[in-house]
Amino acid sequence: MDMKNVVALKFLLVLALIVSTTSCKKSSSSKNSSRATGWQINSREGGFQYNTDFKEQETSPGLVFIEGGTFTKGRVQDDVMHDWNNSPNQQHVQSFYMDETEVTNAMYMEYLDWIKRVYPPSEDNFRAIYQGALPDTLVWRNRLGFNEVMTDNYLRHPGYGEYPVVGVSWIQAVEFANWRSDRVNEYNLEKAGYLKRDAKVTDVDAEQTFSTDTYINAPSLTYGGNEEITRPDGRGRRNVRVDADGNETGIYATRETGIISPKYRLPTETEWEYAALGLSEIRSYNLYRGRKKYPWDGQYTRNGSRKYRGDQLANFKQGKGDYGGIAGWSDDGADITNAVKSYEPNDYGLYDMAGNVAEWVADVYRPIVDDEFNDFNYYRGNVYTKNAVNEDGTVKVVTVDDIVYDTLSNGKVVARNLPGEILQVPVDINETYLRTNFDKSNEINFRDGDKRSSRHYESFNDDEENEEGEASQTRKMYNSPKHSITRDSLGNIVREYDKANDRSSLINDEVRVYKGGSWKDREYWLDPAQRRYFPQDMATDYIGFRCAMSRVGSKSKSKTKKKN
Repeated sequence: MDMKNVVALKFLLVLALIVSTTSCKKSSSSKNSSRATGWQINSREGGFQYNTDFKEQETSPGLVFIEGGTFTKGRVQDDVMHDWNNSPNQQHVQSFYMDETEVTNAMYMEYLDWIKRVYPPSEDNFRAIYQGALPDTLVWRNRLGFNEVMTDNYLRHPGYGEYPVVGVSWIQAVEFANWRSDRVNEYNLEKAGYLKRDAKVTDVDAEQTFSTDTYINAPSLTYGGNEEITRPDGRGRRNVRVDADGNETGIYATRETGIISPKYRLPTETEWEYAALGLSEIRSYNLYRGRKKYPWDGQYTRNGSRKYRGDQLANFKQGKGDYGGIAGWSDDGADITNAVKSYEPNDYGLYDMAGNVAEWVADVYRPIVDDEFNDFNYYRGNVYTKNAVNEDGTVKVVTVDDIVYDTLSNGKVVARNLPGEILQVPVDINETYLRTNFDKSNEINFRDGDKRSSRHYESFNDDEENEEGEASQTRKMYNSPKHSITRDSLGNIVREYDKANDRSSLINDEVRVYKGGSWKDREYWLDPAQRRYFPQDMATDYIGFRCAMSRVGSKSKSKTKKKN
């Protein structure tokens, strides 16, 4: 190689090095520079504020991460009950989080304590709020059994503190999840300096409560508009910016900060079944295709390892009159429920996904899963609402005088909304006009129960009325009993039973799915694919629940993709 080529090669190498270094500097310094406009993000002079340092969603208290994927949802055992309600179908689930254990008595007692402090049941206006949150301890009673010790002690005695809460209806479970969401986000905002320290304990009453939705949509109205709490002096001031007009911004946290987490909620049936199967370590084709029978590996309920061989892997009914084995050597260590974490977790780290208590999930029950219409994050039960708006354009926040109470089918009274929350109303034509993905507020009956999906479609009469004189489009599909409960002029509850002889089903829009076997069930129900239903406003001594939370951002947790 001659001298000229050597010099030229050296020049090109130096030039490439300069370009590479400049590119790296430009890349590293562009984090707070908009790729759309070139403007500065998060500048001290105001403008667009955004969390450019956000890595991934932080795991909220009590939860474990469940990486999503595809699986075969449905039956792997013979359908001995002849329900024909869980035929295998392929589904895909997005990543989410789920409670490590079932919600315990101690966790629920913390909720009751907060309700009692903020809405004292000694006051007539709040008595129904606390009563509506109380679990039904009478579920333990049996007309031919002596169970009063559980009726009196199971919820409150510390001996049962780490046992799963029961006697909780689906409605109560949903309210607990909503309360938990607000308390966790309230704590996160306090830690970040956006709220006064310890205000959640010392300064809260019925007129001053925190709601996540209210804080996002109208933060100045949170805590009843008490700025001593929402604009703490000396804390969080690092977040404040001054715009060109001299106005302060960044006083309140927004979704762009990444501090406000998604809400706790009940898991969907598909999420629950996917999580229970614990498929994270399975690479066997047969198991992936729906051949996994239990949350643990293998086809049996007893432990096969040498050290614990023969021990039961879950708490369930062994046989007639056998809830826990022979005294002195117990098969599963329990007669009723057992303390959470008493048995080995599945591959996701979830405890008691079979046995102990069955669990509420979010879905409205139907005998079919319409996987032909949707096979991604499947869920039946959508009821879309929006924030109510005042005449001046502000959102309507519920006050103490605005609380609405609903009388359930069993006569219990529950609060539909609580002070500090934003009033919700059904979506209307403003949201549904010319949309193809949804066309009304209540989509529970979509493709199932409306006239188009009814076997009586040809003879269906749009003007047909039910027994109450109301237009009905679901009566022929699910002809369930229609008990009524009303109040007379004196406010007394009047209960009327439906005594019709032509009822053919217990299915309606108020029955919810529950999953998993319980301490009261035989082995057949331990299969995560099994599905049953129960009225959403009623409770039992064998159904509990756990919460879930959606994941935002990447599918995988703490994984960096390698680039070639």
